[in-house]
Amino acid sequence: MMRAERPHRFAGFAILLGLLVLTVGLSLTVGARAVPWDEVWAGLLGQIDSIGAAAVAVRVPRTALAVLAGGALGLAGAVMQGISRNPLADPGILGVNAGAALFVVIGIAWFDISGAQNFLWLGIAGAGLTAVFVYLVGATGQGGATPLKLTLAGTATSVAVSAFIIAVVLPRNDIAGSVQSWQVGGVGGARFDTLLPAVPFAVVGLLLSLASARVLNALALGEELATGLGQSVALGRLMAAAGAVVLCGTATALCGPIGFVGLVVPHLCRMIAGVDYKLVLPLSTLAGASMLGLSDVLGRVVARPNELDVGIVTAFVGAPFFIWTVRNNRMRGL
Repeated sequence: MMRAERPHRFAGFAILLGLLVLTVGLSLTVGARAVPWDEVWAGLLGQIDSIGAAAVAVRVPRTALAVLAGGALGLAGAVMQGISRNPLADPGILGVNAGAALFVVIGIAWFDISGAQNFLWLGIAGAGLTAVFVYLVGATGQGGATPLKLTLAGTATSVAVSAFIIAVVLPRNDIAGSVQSWQVGGVGGARFDTLLPAVPFAVVGLLLSLASARVLNALALGEELATGLGQSVALGRLMAAAGAVVLCGTATALCGPIGFVGLVVPHLCRMIAGVDYKLVLPLSTLAGASMLGLSDVLGRVVARPNELDVGIVTAFVGAPFFIWTVRNNRMRGL
């Protein structure tokens, strides 16, 4: 049986890897202006003699940001669903993205903090504290941290934090426009000087999350059985949660709070690879990068010559999927 499944799983990796390559190609060529491949190569080589090549030079960091943020959110969503055994776990639904955004906005509005490195630390701190808060609220009462209680606690926290962000920004006309645009979630205007400082954070989050695959597989069988199998449940959960928090904070600091990527992607990957997190986690990284990249391309096409921010596009895709998941899972754990 295992031998029969392996070609299917390898095919899943190949398909998602090919989809990611296609996504990168579309992101470089499609936009308000279509760019032929000869000008794409010129733009990649740093030549900006033509309008098309100059457009490609601008799209390269934008594409890199979409791939990095999408992969981070997809992987973080898979880890969160594994930790909580909650099919509705997602950085947006659990309020983690909103918490990261709150810390960044407070840093800008109250402390005049600037610089990509500082925003990354603020985003990670906000994501971590919000995740702890939501878990503590969801764990109170009878039954502990059930999927329903975590989802309700995260949704309520997200709404409250979003309202507080508005209260912080409203008196500051000098930053209101840029912050409100950032809150929608987008990858436009990306630059390598702001993207490169995020790479070490993303790598740390990636390694912590991938290293937690064995613990997540054990947790899927139940905490008691996981402990009986020799897994350190508390340490494994802490490591997995740390990886997810770093990834969420990094993506939010760069792009603003983007929802539903971490919800949709892990479910699709489990259809390909089953429930083995050693496969689900890397597949979620590839699929998340592709989903955000394709959403960015779609946002450029549907509103030409203007653009829809990628956060709006993912909401259109993710909201119906969220409703479908609720109806089909009826709030059961994974």
